[in-house]
Amino acid sequence: MNVDPLVIFTPSGKRGRFPVGTPILTAARQLGVDLDSVCGGRGICSKCQITPSYGSFSKHNVEVKPDALSDWNKVEQRYKEKRGLKDGRRLGCQATVQGDVVIDVPPESQVHKQVVRKRAEARDIVLNPSTRLFYVDVAEPDMHDPSGDLERLCDALRTQWKIENVEADLHIMQTMQPILRKGDWKVTVAINLGDAKHMPRILHIWPGYYDGTLYGLAVDLGSTTIAAHLCDLQTGEVLASSGVMNPQIRFGEDLMSRVSYSMMNPSGAEEMTRAVREGMATLFDQIAAEAGIDAGLIVDAVFVCNPVMHHLFLGIDPFELGQAPFALTTSNAMRLRAKDLGLTIHPAARAYILPCIAGHVGADAAAVALSEAPEKSDDLMLVVDVGTNAEILLGNREKVLACSSPTGPAFEGAQISSGQRAAPGAIERVEIDPGTKLARFKVIGSDLWSDDPGFEAEIATTGVTGICGSGIIEMVAEMRIHGIVDAPGLIGTAEQTGSSAVFADGRTNSYLVYDGTAHGGPRITVTNRDIREIQMAKAALYSGARLLMDKFGVDKVDRIVLAGAFGAHISTKHAMVLGMIPDAPLDKVTSAGNAAGTGARIALLNVDARAGIEQTVREIHKVETAIEPRFQEHFVNASAIPNAVEPFPILNSIVSLPDVTFNTGADKGTEGGGRRRRRRA
Repeated sequence: MNVDPLVIFTPSGKRGRFPVGTPILTAARQLGVDLDSVCGGRGICSKCQITPSYGSFSKHNVEVKPDALSDWNKVEQRYKEKRGLKDGRRLGCQATVQGDVVIDVPPESQVHKQVVRKRAEARDIVLNPSTRLFYVDVAEPDMHDPSGDLERLCDALRTQWKIENVEADLHIMQTMQPILRKGDWKVTVAINLGDAKHMPRILHIWPGYYDGTLYGLAVDLGSTTIAAHLCDLQTGEVLASSGVMNPQIRFGEDLMSRVSYSMMNPSGAEEMTRAVREGMATLFDQIAAEAGIDAGLIVDAVFVCNPVMHHLFLGIDPFELGQAPFALTTSNAMRLRAKDLGLTIHPAARAYILPCIAGHVGADAAAVALSEAPEKSDDLMLVVDVGTNAEILLGNREKVLACSSPTGPAFEGAQISSGQRAAPGAIERVEIDPGTKLARFKVIGSDLWSDDPGFEAEIATTGVTGICGSGIIEMVAEMRIHGIVDAPGLIGTAEQTGSSAVFADGRTNSYLVYDGTAHGGPRITVTNRDIREIQMAKAALYSGARLLMDKFGVDKVDRIVLAGAFGAHISTKHAMVLGMIPDAPLDKVTSAGNAAGTGARIALLNVDARAGIEQTVREIHKVETAIEPRFQEHFVNASAIPNAVEPFPILNSIVSLPDVTFNTGADKGTEGGGRRRRRRA
């Protein structure tokens, strides 16, 4: 009795018997093997490359002979001559089964290939985009079969690709007929594959075989900045990343200022919606130009944002978010047409907005949860997304809690006397000499310290321009370490601190970091008001984290993840000296970079992740800081540097903070201008 040859696929391990002459691509499809193809087996796209293995395989109990596959053919030879084919590779649509064979599917030939992320602790992204390309042969019109061109195109997609119930917008029908005829009834179709609630939809048609790719955008719409990653939807590669300032800043630096603006001005919400969409258009043009692609080929976009930005981007008045109970218009994920949001990408492109968790915990927090997956952690993980409005997650496999905390823009350099955004020339690293109590620093754009030879020459084009967020954190922490600032946050006098950099500044004292006035540069100082701004911001951040720990019933966490573009540049030691985060071993405090942006990229490249995060968000328990009495208690305690009541034993084993107090009630450098308390008569 003749037995059909055995075909074994690696790395999946799937196997089956197939008649002699069966194309490898056909065998892969029947077994559900992840082997890519755009042209459907016509030898055009080369996506189905495979590597046959020959010899004895005891693991599989099979002997693969040299003639296990059909001979090399003209299609494969033509492709190798035109574009190159690695030695040993075959095209799965051309090579046919002749005997028992072991077939390896290389990563680049897999439909759901993995995109390896750079951070070792992060999960890989399985590539499964919402929009893919399909090459089809369409039946020509026939007098005896009066169906329309669209119907025959949909029939071809159903019979050749098993894609059912395909829909098309009007703009497709307006351009479809000349494209079909130009391609001699062979076309490449970009289809958004939809989901359980939405039918597949044609987004674009090219005549013949389209030998190109499709692009998507993962966008983190923040209160201060808008950041975007342009991705190749077929490889998952990030082709360009860019950002712009959120133009809404002119209406208020913090979210509540913008809500107030919409309340006080009849057309305020519309103005802010228009501004953010214009900023988005600028960013998209910029990122497409940087990558050298046509923005019209961007067919998918994923957005993450906080609740206020969510509403303003969608053109919804955020009025209800400004008052208890902080009701969202909708907390569900949204699937929209890009053109309805005024986006300057492909006219049929789709936009997906991640779900919000609650009125003050938005889609950006959901994206952080998608990126860092606290619900899958055995350790108790605290994830802090540091920004104008901090999102905080605490959880493990047992449960996940979430809250937001209004830190304000101080961590981004705003409301700081010499503060600025992170840009070339901004001070980002600081050290204070324990002897002289003078500061040295590094600026963005240079690896030299300010007291290194050649520093001035290297920064000649930018100069020293100000202090960014990571710089001000290190600055205040260093001042605390070296006894220039006391625990309550007062800068002592030059005599009290032993630093010639301290000078009287009105009713308080300030610290001179850099004086460039002799060369027309700025005089950069840290004032007592700057210290206060940082104290308020870090107290809000710590209080939110501590409140979640109370709700979880714990006094410590196993590890801390600092998320956000800003979080990536924070010195963990200085953050702990400041009291921004709970006491923990420094090696258990890591940076996740822009985790919200990473979550957006995962949702862009894998549609299954969208359903996953929608389910996760439904299970996260939201804690509202505004109605929690202990939040204010934690806030007052956390205003001290590092904290008025928390012992911070791990921090104290690393650094010894001087026990100094500058509020003597008599010195000029004290808060209150040195007024003496009156004695009672």
